[in-house]
Amino acid sequence: MIFYLSIAIVASVLMALGLLMMKSRSAHLPMAAGANTIGAIVAWIRDPMWIGGLGVQTAGWALYVIAVSRAPVSMVAVMMQGGIALFVIASVVILGERANRREWVGIGAIVLGMLMLTLSLQAGETEGAFEPGTLLMFSALLTVAGLAPMAVARLNASGAAAAILSGVAFGLGGLFTKAMTEEFTASAAASLALRIVSNPYVYGLIVANIVGIVLLQNSFHSARGIIAMPLSGALSNIVPIAGGMIAFGERLPTGSVPAAMRIGAFALTIAAGALLAGSRAQSSEDRIVTRAAVEN
Repeated sequence: MIFYLSIAIVASVLMALGLLMMKSRSAHLPMAAGANTIGAIVAWIRDPMWIGGLGVQTAGWALYVIAVSRAPVSMVAVMMQGGIALFVIASVVILGERANRREWVGIGAIVLGMLMLTLSLQAGETEGAFEPGTLLMFSALLTVAGLAPMAVARLNASGAAAAILSGVAFGLGGLFTKAMTEEFTASAAASLALRIVSNPYVYGLIVANIVGIVLLQNSFHSARGIIAMPLSGALSNIVPIAGGMIAFGERLPTGSVPAAMRIGAFALTIAAGALLAGSRAQSSEDRIVTRAAVEN
């Protein structure tokens, strides 16, 4: 178990590094929206730094798949939290981003919430039976909830809505990855190629992660990375933790204190997300500072 949780930590670092590389190009690349969506994505792919960041992200995701195949998805999700803190520090030091006091409170609260989740872990947690129908319903409800902020003009303009929806998409991708490994284990007698093409969760995780990447890159155009990444990252980990308990039978800790800490961490993360969602959009001055930091 410890080995696979260690792999999850390495995956977290690689994912954070890849996102930092992609964020560094946000001031130079177009936003994917409307009729310009395909053209913008092609421009991203043709940019060496951006596509390199995507490659690093992919390596992190491959390690995440290995980790989640052998450890409970909720535990792996918690181990992935170090990437959020690493990204925030790198955005300040390398990209020159700044936050006000309220935003730092929100960022700190998210990190604290993830620490509370870590401390609530118990080795004795068990998994029940996987329920595909429950996962489908959970995914549909979350998609609707994730789309709701897109209807709020201020959240759209600040990039928060895209960051929130990207977190939901990445979180669902994590759940589909866990479901894929469950199906692979159940059909071990079949050939690997057959298991891949016949598994619906393979397509689900591909779509979810592509949507998540596009939305997060779009949020980088309007939001500072220190705002967009914690919003997206927190949701991308809260979703698998909640989904792990709802669809995979993963349990709350048996002790009252660890259980209270986990529930409190959910509430704290949601409150912190609300603080960050109200942040201002990235200003022209912010973009100039980021561009200068990258070019120097």
